[in-house]
Amino acid sequence: MLKCLKCGASYGDDESIWRCPGCGGHLDHITEKLLSISPEEIKRGPLSMWRYGRTIPVRSPEKAVTMGEGLTPLIPVKLDGMKHLVKMDFLCPTGSYKDRGISVLVSRLRELGITSLIEDSSGNAGAAMAAYCAAGGLNCSVYVPDYTSAGKCVQIEAYGAELIRVPGTREDTTDAAMAAARETYYGSHNWSPWFVEGVKTFAYEIWEQLGWTVPDHLVLPLGQGSLVLGAYRAFSELREMGLINNIPKIHGVQSANCAPLAKAYESGLDVPENITKTETVAEGISSATPLRGAEVLEAVKRSGGSIVAVDEKPIVDGIFALASRGIYVEPTSAVVVPALKKLRIEGTLSDQDVTVAFLSGSGLKATDKILHLKEQP
Repeated sequence: MLKCLKCGASYGDDESIWRCPGCGGHLDHITEKLLSISPEEIKRGPLSMWRYGRTIPVRSPEKAVTMGEGLTPLIPVKLDGMKHLVKMDFLCPTGSYKDRGISVLVSRLRELGITSLIEDSSGNAGAAMAAYCAAGGLNCSVYVPDYTSAGKCVQIEAYGAELIRVPGTREDTTDAAMAAARETYYGSHNWSPWFVEGVKTFAYEIWEQLGWTVPDHLVLPLGQGSLVLGAYRAFSELREMGLINNIPKIHGVQSANCAPLAKAYESGLDVPENITKTETVAEGISSATPLRGAEVLEAVKRSGGSIVAVDEKPIVDGIFALASRGIYVEPTSAVVVPALKKLRIEGTLSDQDVTVAFLSGSGLKATDKILHLKEQP
């Protein structure tokens, strides 16, 4: 069923709604029966995230809109003298982890009979939405901030979606898309109850790749919070199924120039801080008003993790630190590099811990911006 996180109202999960009709609150998908999956069943599954299909709320997984997303490498990397594992999710089909959530979202919307939709995005989700709508036969319009990287905009249009650039902030883009969606369906990944159900599969993969065990720490880029919520949901499900005993400590990373959740965490608050954001190279996590911020803060606290903010120069340095090891990611992904160092200095991480850092988007998405950063003195 679908449950409103604001007023508690419940709706059938076959209703084509994207927010609570009563109060306008955010909807979450609630699994009403205990999930069941086993390593043996997973090994027999397809070579994609759909090997965890028993945990994904799509009626007909065999008819899912999929391009083989998932099963991305988990490799060891040494940074600042300390070994970590990095989850290479920028190797998904459109170049970002958003493919996971969009595959489930578009599959579910197609089951509900939706044929046309509007999405708003800072770039990666819009590219994924355009691609999966093309693959699934849906019409798609994508609203992006006018500062979005040229590579992402070209990608969206190449898939055949209508691209609308909106002057101003990321929040202005959302407002414009919601206004336009009065005439069609608002397929926002941030509002959708289905998106996080796909995102969570990265955590199932880490569990499988670590030999059916969990890491001690996860370090994740944090904007709206789908990675944090997906990780917490997946590991909670595994614990409920009796397949693991504990949930890893989840650490979200924000840019100091836009850190409503980091500031709330530092202040011991249960809801995001009101902030005035400034420009950041980490455009993919530049969200001043995260819709599910209270949930993100609760998930982090329950996991025993933290939320940290990192400055611009260390983010830029992180891009080239990874590139010098053969890993080319966009600035949003590179926030994990200074975060790992910060957490180590604070004593949160140790050499004995198994720590996984998540790389969310390809550097090919932002070559124009990376070139500019490289040319700066």
